Amino acid sequence: MIGIIGAMDKEVNDLKALMNESSVTVKTVAGMEFWSGNLEGHEVVLVRSGIGKVNAAVASSILADSFKVRAIINTGIAGSLDADIDIGDIVLATDALEHDMDVTGLGYERGVVPDQEISIYKADDELRKAAKEVCEKVNPDIKVFEGRVISGDQFISRKDVKDDLVSTFKGMCTEMEGAAIAHTCWLYNIPYLVIRSISDKADDSADMDYPSFQKKAIEHSVKLVAGLMSVLK
Repeated sequence: MIGIIGAMDKEVNDLKALMNESSVTVKTVAGMEFWSGNLEGHEVVLVRSGIGKVNAAVASSILADSFKVRAIINTGIAGSLDADIDIGDIVLATDALEHDMDVTGLGYERGVVPDQEISIYKADDELRKAAKEVCEKVNPDIKVFEGRVISGDQFISRKDVKDDLVSTFKGMCTEMEGAAIAHTCWLYNIPYLVIRSISDKADDSADMDYPSFQKKAIEHSVKLVAGLMSVLK
């Protein structure tokens, strides 16, 4: 069984619509609805976690503990930290870290979780490679990038803050959930992949109204996730 954590209601609803209706069951845990069923030949559990690292970590823990998933795929949106990435393009995580973890007062580098073996959580190579191939096939109108996703309970919009995140953490995009899911998956020893549609450019040079972006982002994400399910073993 594979866990899928979606970011937007319509995205989750569109994925639900692709599930085999006769197989679908729903369970509410911690205020979140977990939809179990068959998607493109795979048993999946689909949930919308809500915003922020705590919600994302709780959703991931429930998928691991209650549903015993063998992998977790997370979709959502992010702000670009790389001027080569256009609005609407997709970033596939090579790894993830929490940029707001700051214990420098005790002598640790920014982003380091004290008393823990690692603080950068590697994504699953097979899931990422499969997702890249699928995305290039089903979403030929956009580009696909691979790189580090960095997360924190902060909405990042200022360019000077983005520049600092790039120089300190070498991030490709920033958002509010992915690294918490990655951290949880590392603790449970579960493979994961974070997929992010880019909502704004690093250099603030491009403009797209959010409803138009959201519609396209959901369309790309749903195609990618469904396509990925169809090729996974």
